[in-house]
Amino acid sequence: MSRPTPRRTVLAAALAVAAGAATPLAHAASSSAPSAAPKAKRLVDYRAWHTAADWNQGVANGTRVADGRRPGVLIDRPAGTADYRDPHTGTTAAWEYAVWTSPARTLKVPSTEAVVSWNAQTPAGTWIAVELRGTYGDGVRTPWYVMGRWAAGDGDIRRTSVDGQKDGRSSISTDTFAIDNPASGVRLASYELRVTLYRKPGTTLTPTVWRLGLMGSDIPDRFDVPAAKPGVATGRELVVPRYSQETHKGQYPEYDNGGEAWCSPTSSQMIIEYWGRKPTAADLAWVNPAYADPQVCHAARYTYDYQYEGCGNWPFNTAYAATYQDMEAVVTRLRTLSDAETLIHAGIPVITSQSFLAAELTGAGYGTAGHLMTVIGFTRTGDVVANDPNSPTNAAVRRVYKRREFENIWLRTKRKNAEGKVVSGTGGICYVYFPTDLTAVQRHALASVGIT
Repeated sequence: MSRPTPRRTVLAAALAVAAGAATPLAHAASSSAPSAAPKAKRLVDYRAWHTAADWNQGVANGTRVADGRRPGVLIDRPAGTADYRDPHTGTTAAWEYAVWTSPARTLKVPSTEAVVSWNAQTPAGTWIAVELRGTYGDGVRTPWYVMGRWAAGDGDIRRTSVDGQKDGRSSISTDTFAIDNPASGVRLASYELRVTLYRKPGTTLTPTVWRLGLMGSDIPDRFDVPAAKPGVATGRELVVPRYSQETHKGQYPEYDNGGEAWCSPTSSQMIIEYWGRKPTAADLAWVNPAYADPQVCHAARYTYDYQYEGCGNWPFNTAYAATYQDMEAVVTRLRTLSDAETLIHAGIPVITSQSFLAAELTGAGYGTAGHLMTVIGFTRTGDVVANDPNSPTNAAVRRVYKRREFENIWLRTKRKNAEGKVVSGTGGICYVYFPTDLTAVQRHALASVGIT
């Protein structure tokens, strides 16, 4: 089974986080064709800034917009210099910085949860910090919450989430903003995103941020979800590489020891390679040559969250995928299994997160409090074809799971664990990876599930 992810609460589950709100790094930033299933009520709102027009809507403090084939924001003239003490190395260093702040955006779905994700390039000597400030329905603002301090490499800073952030109404649990008590009626009504770009002083280096987005959701409490009839993807199976997490058990304890802890990077690597991307031999030179599939070790190292002490940080996985040439990646939620079929029909696989007892998923042979696998197709009768990395060998990774069972364990928000205690489910959360040069059909499929 996969490493449990108890940090994540879904909707009515209360958060348990350390006391004391975290203070962001000080700087002079500016403020301010689906199946026949019944149409579901809007429960999810994903929105990203990723075009030149999008970036020009924001407030720049030392940044500029890079136009071209892939627009983004980068450092123009630094707004100042700030010291950062890396909590995982104990090293303090000075960094020049510039800041881009989004306009305030009203959520189409007043939300109980939100996850921010980003796609960026951070050459050696640079890194970024991503923050969220929300406004509740009564107009009260949250503090600026740190949603990640991130670099593609690990030579300058250690990429990290930030524990202990809360304001009495909401909290950050590793990578997820959550309302502490959804039953109170409190909701996230709008938000701003802020990205701070850092570089070594006196250089012309710069990170570039190509996509910055937020998924907000308000999924109702439910042990069971409505069934969606098999639709457009029946009989469609994508040819996706198969990698087992279990063949890496015991490898690299400094990156959480392989095996069940590596379901997320293993799934990510499968889909990255489906799109024709892969680390170079030079990239993999650090991996023990005795280890098979070194690219999985590479993915684990470069998705590792030094605060969480694991590889399961959702936006760190999507950010890793987007370090490959012309790749984009988002964290979102899908409403129904029909949404997944829409993407599969267009040739886009989906990485899903689910938790279940062994008896709830026929053929899995294990239970888990949190596990990532990839949906790669559907049988002619509508059952789910998945590459499940929790398999003893690469050859055993392809599985067929009963449609109704898979649908329920992925989309529900409540379940009972082995002790009979009511705990949270994952509510349809997923990663979606895709290249920039999509076909019109693929773009339409993404738009139809809320990804633009």
